[in-house]
Amino acid sequence: MTDGTRRTFYPIVDYRDPVKAMDWLERAFGFERHEVARNDAGGIVHIEMRYDTGIVMLGETGKGAGEGGGNAGMYVAVDDPDAHHDRAKAAGAEIVIGLADKPYGSRDYSARDLEGNVWHFGTYRP
Repeated sequence: MTDGTRRTFYPIVDYRDPVKAMDWLERAFGFERHEVARNDAGGIVHIEMRYDTGIVMLGETGKGAGEGGGNAGMYVAVDDPDAHHDRAKAAGAEIVIGLADKPYGSRDYSARDLEGNVWHFGTYRP
């Protein structure tokens, strides 16, 4: 936009078990907990995960924006896709597209998370 207004978006990915997803995303993909909000009973009501300058919000299936887990796709720019790939694979991520150099100058791979969402990681930065 050229009107001077700043616009930012934050994707939301729904999971049947967002707490388990939070732990897995941290272990497998290197995301960091940014905010974990709890209700008075101690239950999780909101999760934000950070990767570099990006934030993704995790919701619970049926309580958030989506109808169910396993249907989202995200692209995350990383500095070292080889190391990132190796970390994800070691944590048990299903690699669905192997690590490769792309014709548009990026080095990418894609992995499925514990509920079937596909995450794409590479050096491409639009």
